[in-house]
Amino acid sequence: MTDQDQAVVDIRRLEHENLTRAYGLDMKLLYPWNGLTAPFRGAWCVLRPGDVSVAHAHHEHEIFIGMAGGAAVIAGEKRHEFVAGDLVFLKPGIEHHLVNDRDEDFSYYAIWWDRAMSDEFVAHEIDRAESRD
Repeated sequence: MTDQDQAVVDIRRLEHENLTRAYGLDMKLLYPWNGLTAPFRGAWCVLRPGDVSVAHAHHEHEIFIGMAGGAAVIAGEKRHEFVAGDLVFLKPGIEHHLVNDRDEDFSYYAIWWDRAMSDEFVAHEIDRAESRD
């Protein structure tokens, strides 16, 4: 039997009751997730009405994927409206935060990556392949 034959679908359900308050919003990190390796990191994020996330900049690239509701991304001095279905790409070093001044939750995925994460993933995959030989 090949790895392809043994493949399964592993679904991680959103658990609103298990979100952690951090960085000015409610969130759940993608990791740890047994059996999952990826060249990126991520989190499910919920910005409640009135929430303002902590302004920050980092060396990673980042994408936000809007899932429900709407908010604004503040990058530098500019405000950008961001609603469900939109994608936002932030280059490294750009200070940013989100503001929800609406009457409903705004839910989105944040995914970030850098070279070190990619290198770690490749090394893990090489080790895994060599251990099967």
